[in-house]
Amino acid sequence: MPKRKDLKSVLIIGSGPIVIGQACEFDYAGSQSLRSLREDGIETILINSNPATIMTDPSMADHIYLKPLNTKSIIEILKNHPNINAVLPTMGGQTALNLCLEADEKGIWEDFGIELIGVDIDAINITEDREKFRELMLKIGVGMAPQATATSFLKGKEIAQNFGFPLVIRASYTLGGAGASIVYRQEDFDEMLSRGLEISPIHEVMIDKALLGWKEYELELLRDKNDNVVIICAIENMDPMGIHTGDSITVAPAMTLSDKTYQRMRDMAILMMRSIGDFAGGCNVQFAVSPDEKEDIIAIEINPRVSRSSALASKATGYPIAKIATKLAIGYHLDELDNQITKSTSALFEPTLDYVIVKIPRWNFDKFEGSDRTLGLQMKSVGEVMGIGRSFQEALHKATQSLEIKRNGLGADGKGYKDYDQIISKLTIPSWDRVFVIYDAIQLGIPLSRIHEITKIDMWFLRQYEELNFLEKEIEKYTIESLSRELLLEAKQKGFADRQIAHMVDCYESEVYNKRSSLGINRVYKLVDTCAAEFKAMTPYYYSTFEEEIETADGKRYVENDSIVSDKKKIVVLGSGPNRIGQGIEFDYCCVHGVLAAAECGYETIMINCNPETVSTDFDTADKLYFEPVFWEHIYDIIRHEKPEGVIVQLGGQTALKLAEKLDKYGIKIIGTSFKSLDLAEDRGSFSKLLQENNIPFPEFGVAETAQEALELSDRLNFPLLVRPSYVLGGQGMKIVINKEELESHVVGLLRSIPNNKLLLDHYLDGAIEAEADAICDGEDVYIIGIMEHIEPCGIHSGDSNATLPPFNLGEFVMQQIKDHTKKIALALNTVGLINIQFAIKDDLVYIIEANPRASRTVPFIAKAYKEPYVNYATKVMLGVKKVKDFNFNPQLEGFAIKQPVFSFDKFPNVNKNLGPEMKSTGESILFIDNLKNDDFYNLYHRRKMYLSK
Repeated sequence: MPKRKDLKSVLIIGSGPIVIGQACEFDYAGSQSLRSLREDGIETILINSNPATIMTDPSMADHIYLKPLNTKSIIEILKNHPNINAVLPTMGGQTALNLCLEADEKGIWEDFGIELIGVDIDAINITEDREKFRELMLKIGVGMAPQATATSFLKGKEIAQNFGFPLVIRASYTLGGAGASIVYRQEDFDEMLSRGLEISPIHEVMIDKALLGWKEYELELLRDKNDNVVIICAIENMDPMGIHTGDSITVAPAMTLSDKTYQRMRDMAILMMRSIGDFAGGCNVQFAVSPDEKEDIIAIEINPRVSRSSALASKATGYPIAKIATKLAIGYHLDELDNQITKSTSALFEPTLDYVIVKIPRWNFDKFEGSDRTLGLQMKSVGEVMGIGRSFQEALHKATQSLEIKRNGLGADGKGYKDYDQIISKLTIPSWDRVFVIYDAIQLGIPLSRIHEITKIDMWFLRQYEELNFLEKEIEKYTIESLSRELLLEAKQKGFADRQIAHMVDCYESEVYNKRSSLGINRVYKLVDTCAAEFKAMTPYYYSTFEEEIETADGKRYVENDSIVSDKKKIVVLGSGPNRIGQGIEFDYCCVHGVLAAAECGYETIMINCNPETVSTDFDTADKLYFEPVFWEHIYDIIRHEKPEGVIVQLGGQTALKLAEKLDKYGIKIIGTSFKSLDLAEDRGSFSKLLQENNIPFPEFGVAETAQEALELSDRLNFPLLVRPSYVLGGQGMKIVINKEELESHVVGLLRSIPNNKLLLDHYLDGAIEAEADAICDGEDVYIIGIMEHIEPCGIHSGDSNATLPPFNLGEFVMQQIKDHTKKIALALNTVGLINIQFAIKDDLVYIIEANPRASRTVPFIAKAYKEPYVNYATKVMLGVKKVKDFNFNPQLEGFAIKQPVFSFDKFPNVNKNLGPEMKSTGESILFIDNLKNDDFYNLYHRRKMYLSK
């Protein structure tokens, strides 16, 4: 059946600000869904409060409401658009489902005659209410762990007494495993039970007998109105049950599952999806499998929506789940839709992988001092990376190289643990770096059987690690000169980086690179084609690998490379890597707009990124996508292969910026602001000299490279002091200190964690007002796109402050200084593109805190508030296609827009919530107000000093 004729207008609910457990995978899903509906001529109305997303771009939907996600906003939208026929709530994560349920309970959908598509209310209720779900599973013959529901503290105690320990407590209607915990001992039970009941919006928890050590799997399903079902991907968690799947290392396809058990699992998943409701759309199903010969299967949960895993599965297979799920929701059948990659097979054709993908989460525990760093049922990671390789080992190495935690892969970098007790402890209590610790344990000689006994990680994975260790030991016997081609090729095929091999044979990374180049060991690029090359793929989506040469009958030797280089002029955009605090979805927004602007200027666009949650890694955003680590070796090989005109680094946050020095050194053109200018702004000492030369005030400062120098400086500068390392993002390591003891302790700690760093000590302007400006400069003219005033006082990181656009409390004299300083600094730095400058205002004098000649966190916010495509303009300026004066700037904003930070402290209950110079927020929302008498503004202003840490 083709699409329904009666659906003319559809409301999509977004997922709101990013929090731990719900990140930019829903921007990716929502963006795909909106495009999918518009292809079919359906009017789209979107509600979402997150300004940093692509989905809230004016071009994405016919009507966009940047409003709080509540029923009041829903009613307002439905009154404004009486032609809305249906609501699609499955693209906005748990936030959208919960809002959809609330609107249903209040009778809003019924009052306005709105139909639910993509899911039905019964399905949401059954899957969210753990007791109903359990009853249904038992009725259809699907195994469940022994479970019982508690809606009171007393009932919970009773259940625990019957089951015995260890137990699992899971809160109903929550996101990212909030309120979930494993309880090993009776004495910890009361606290965990109270917490779960408190977090659940319906005051209900499910208590299960813990299946510790069982293996965990996920299946991604799609079903149409005709009851056709396809299973897009089977994902295996390397970590066994007991760690939230968002915090687990996951692998696709499933590696250690017998075919017989996989078929049983498929049948169960299809049965489960059919039993929860009669709807067309997507589902994510999670299972536990016993680690013995019986391979018993038990259902954990089913989510009738797209999820973090469906974004991963989409990127792993090249099958756009959200796009197809949307088509199914509006009436299409799977066999009527094209496979988006091959264009010649149907969407009913299940993907087949001839490669392996490995996802590793990215944590930010350093931002939550005193946080419990152990992993469990409650998700704690803020982002993730994905590696694609021809083998598990290659994909694992590529994923570890993508994390940006100063590791070059597994082992061979001198950073592993060597203490037996410490390794055993880290294996026993799952921690964020367990992926590396397993390798350290093998290097130390701890038997695989012992590692398996402690971690319950399947022996197949552990043997893969062991093979890598054997290879490292073998290579260490040679020098770079004596290392054979065979061994070097094997190391590259298993994912070892050049700098790891250099570490093994004690030489420079460049020597390894030169040796492998001279031996013809070069990266080749393979297509992600959904069908294991059985059909021709039309979409240029690549990963790299190393292959042995093929010899034809006539003696010709070659290595097959799927990436054909065109003769068009090309631009590479470096992505921002994994989400983390200080570098989130806003940089992905900038990268996507950079790609689109470069395409408008006639360039072939090439995107390099490794984050599976994002729109930038969608297969049809850029002309060519390389799903590769944003890691020097990979980038350099792609650049040598493609020979672009240049590389854009100023849109991908600190990730891309950090590579500017290498690009400059290797003579690769940086598009826009030069490396010299980028470096000048980062080097606090040189930048302050530039300010001095231009008579621009800044807080008194000094540069220190040792604790002794810092102490000597403090006598001249006077406390309180703001201590800042160079070349960091999100205020990492920044702190206000008030005496010499604090100063010494902080500087010693900083230099240990960031060696050889220059530290800048500023006199902290206590009680100052903070403001910031973003501007576009072409080297001659400067246009300020927005000036924001922070509601919180100076001293709280700009990412954690409520920022008001335009300023609400700065006089004309102060505003003129801000404008003059911004223009002067942008020109003095020879900025070509975007620049962000932060100011402190005291006694009507404007001081400079810092300047960043790159895209900043606030650019998408300003673009949404003023309804102007500023990243598009800035990219055209960087490319030299346009000058600032060529644009007809026309900002539109009545009243004020406030950028409001959102925190995920609920995941770390014992952490100090005080705010300071180091950023802690995970996301943001936008609030529009007509005037300063607004209650929301009044509340924010009166709470502005509540969380100030000093």
